[in-house]
Parts: sequence; structure tokens; C-alpha cells
Amino acid sequence: MIKSIIFDIDNTLMDFMKMKRAAVDAAIDAMIDAGLSTPKEVMSKKIYDIYKEGIEQQDIFDKVLLQEFGAIDYRILAAGIVGYRRAKDGNMTLYPHVNMTLTQLNKRAIPMVVISDAPRLQAWLRIVSLGLQHYFEKIITFDDTNERKPSPKPFQFALDVLKTAPEETLMVGDWAERDIAGAKALGIRTAWAKYGNTFDTKDSGADYELGDVYELVGIIDRENSARPRQALERKS
Repeated sequence: MIKSIIFDIDNTLMDFMKMKRAAVDAAIDAMIDAGLSTPKEVMSKKIYDIYKEGIEQQDIFDKVLLQEFGAIDYRILAAGIVGYRRAKDGNMTLYPHVNMTLTQLNKRAIPMVVISDAPRLQAWLRIVSLGLQHYFEKIITFDDTNERKPSPKPFQFALDVLKTAPEETLMVGDWAERDIAGAKALGIRTAWAKYGNTFDTKDSGADYELGDVYELVGIIDRENSARPRQALERKS
């Protein structure tokens, strides 16, 4: 039986990489308009090279300007930040059927939490911007454990909040090496958000693979209705 669900945010509930690409493109356009002389494709590569060290870096444009010029032109920096924020807000969208799925899970009295590697404020800004703040028992972030997935600490924190056993809990995420492997190490059941796969993962190792997030509702209904019937059959 599945009594609770843990969700990742990025590329699980929202199309994070679509938003990130649009925001970075808009930021570079704004910086060029403010006087940046570096070609757009060169600037884009430099930004994404730094992002490889961690996608949640809040001072990304400071770093790339220092790397490129050895100093920060605040006219260009401010233009980039404003361009990024405007495009980010306009491109922060849920995957299809997320609201429908969460509503149906709520109707089934399934408690839910989020685990995010983002800092607390950034995670909450995403959740509130997406209108999801009322669905979850808690938003668990890097600031709660000072460790990122696949460390067991965020997952154990979630289990403590949900008060369910690992085998009664389902982790839903897109990143096999972090979301799926981290949860499985504690015995938590797993569902891979295949629709958000940005790593060309072929085999997630998850218990379930989701082509659409709404498939979760069917999984919950099958899991939670099959067990009582099986028990009755054994008694008879």
C-alpha cells in the first residue's frame, strides 16, 4: 500500500530546463543591449559551463562577468538579472495534468511533501509561483539538512514528516542518480518522471516509469485497492 508521496520539483512538477533556457537567453539579450560585447553563443556557453558546477547558483552572472572581464559592469549585470527574472516568471509552467493529479491525490487523503536541492527561498518561490503551496505538508530543501540528494538525509527527513514507512512511501522524480537511487537506498518505492528526462537516461531503475504525471493516480488506486482484496481472498 502507498500511504504517502515525495515529489521532486524541477523537471517533475515543472519544466525547469525550458524555463532556464528561456531565462538565460533573455538575460544575454538584455546584457548585449546594455553594452556587452561578447557574442551571444559564447556567453551562453560560458554560463552553462559554470552551471555544470551547480544549477542553483544565484550569482551566475557575477561569476561569468568576472571570468570574462575581470570586473563587473553593474549596468550589464543589472540588465541581465532583470531580463532573466522577467523571462523566468513568464516561462515557469507546470507539466500537463499536475494540478489534476495533486487534486486527485488530495481527495484520496495521500499526504505529500517536496524534496528540493534548491535553497529554501528559491524552492518556495517556485512552489508559490506555480500555485502549489496548498498541496504539500512540507517543502524540504537543502537548508533543512545541508545535504543534497542522493544523500539519505533529505529522504529520512521526509519520512519523519510523513510518518510512513519506506515501503509505504513513493518518491517521484526525474533524476535517476539522485531522486531514484537516493530513495531506493532507504527502501522507498520509486516512480521515474520519464517525461522530464533531460539526461538521456535509458534505465532509471525505478519501480514505475511515468509518461504522464497523472499515471500516479492509477498507480495509487491499483496499489491501495489490490491489497485489501488479496487479504480477503487469503482469509476465505
